Amino acid sequence: MAPGISAFFNLRRSEIAPVAIAGAFFFCILTALMMLRPARDALGMERGLDSVRWLFIGTAVVTLLVNPLFGWLVSRLRRLSFISATYGFFILSLLGFWALLVFAPDAVGARSGQVFYVWFSVFNLFVTMVFWALLADRFSSDQGKRFFALIAVGGTLGAIFGPWLAARLAEPLGTATLLPLACGFLALAIGLAWLLVRVQPDRHTEARAGATTPKAGTTEHDRIGGSAWAGFRAVFASPYLMGIAGYVVIMTVVATFIYFTRLQMVAAAETDLDARTGLLGSIDMWTQVAVLVLQVTLTGHIIRRLGLGVALALLPIAMAAGFLGLAIYGSFVVLILLEATNRAIQRGLTRPAREALFTVVGREDKYKAKAFIDTFVYRVGDVVGAQTEGLLGRLGLALGGLVSVVVPLALVWAALGLWLGRAQQRRSQAEVPVGRSADRGL
Repeated sequence: MAPGISAFFNLRRSEIAPVAIAGAFFFCILTALMMLRPARDALGMERGLDSVRWLFIGTAVVTLLVNPLFGWLVSRLRRLSFISATYGFFILSLLGFWALLVFAPDAVGARSGQVFYVWFSVFNLFVTMVFWALLADRFSSDQGKRFFALIAVGGTLGAIFGPWLAARLAEPLGTATLLPLACGFLALAIGLAWLLVRVQPDRHTEARAGATTPKAGTTEHDRIGGSAWAGFRAVFASPYLMGIAGYVVIMTVVATFIYFTRLQMVAAAETDLDARTGLLGSIDMWTQVAVLVLQVTLTGHIIRRLGLGVALALLPIAMAAGFLGLAIYGSFVVLILLEATNRAIQRGLTRPAREALFTVVGREDKYKAKAFIDTFVYRVGDVVGAQTEGLLGRLGLALGGLVSVVVPLALVWAALGLWLGRAQQRRSQAEVPVGRSADRGL
């Protein structure tokens, strides 16, 4: 990387390789996810939007059941082992769905589509959560602020490449072909995870370079230990982690409002399954282009200069303004702009800032508490948003009702983002123990 480019992205020479590997890692994950997402949404709509709302509840229940298993794996296996186990499980599951599509196509119906919808939703959360947990573990708070957004560019490129690849291959080769192809990208992700921990030194170990006796759990080869339910308990014991959980809940409620508004408009515009899949894929692809522009030009600079708090507060403000615009104009174009703005700010700015919040908690919380927040708490927000949107629709309030909910919610959301930014700064200035979070009073 040229000195000028390195300076623009605020990277030191020793950081170029880890950032590039992490970006490639995220590229593989998002390519796999975004190849399959349009099909997931189209299949979920086959029995109507009310069934999708119930699928949200099913996803939340499955996620809650999976969390203790994930916590057990984190406690018992070495870090790279449970990362490989998590990705390996989803690879085997994808191959199972592929075998069903190829060898028993008559068995694939609406019910199978609903199963795939729930499975994909769980898959989506866990594979991205594991990625960001590893990054929060390997990089310091300062590094997270400087280049998490740059690493996220790799994911955005994957989110553009995935739908493009699906559009090119689905018709000539069949939808089933996409599943083993996604497995290939997940296998590459496992290899890149192993490469990352070799290239990027363990920052906890480095911080204790002068210690005579290394502590257990300080390298990628050691087990984190603890209880399978430690993440659940940690969230409710720490105001800081509770604040992150609250931020995620509100964010997913608002995102779900946008999601169901989109499904309603797509359902009205297209009735054919393949046409719906194509339309949803096009929306996804062009949205990611907007995300890419934001990430490359503004995100890292906003986080560094304005701080995490402002970065976290920008999305609530934008969503409040967007819903007001949607209520006034109510067109498909405005909806696409709203969704593009939501995803662009969320992936290009909010997600890197939110992940930087976890750089100042202990290692066990990085994997267990983060897993609980990024999976189950995330899905709770989905359920609340879906049921609220359905209730407002049944009451005949439509977009006006959504606006009356979103605007005051956005004010609370923005205030919470500002508080989290200040709390993260306080924690980054203090030493954080490796095993658990530092001050439970923050």
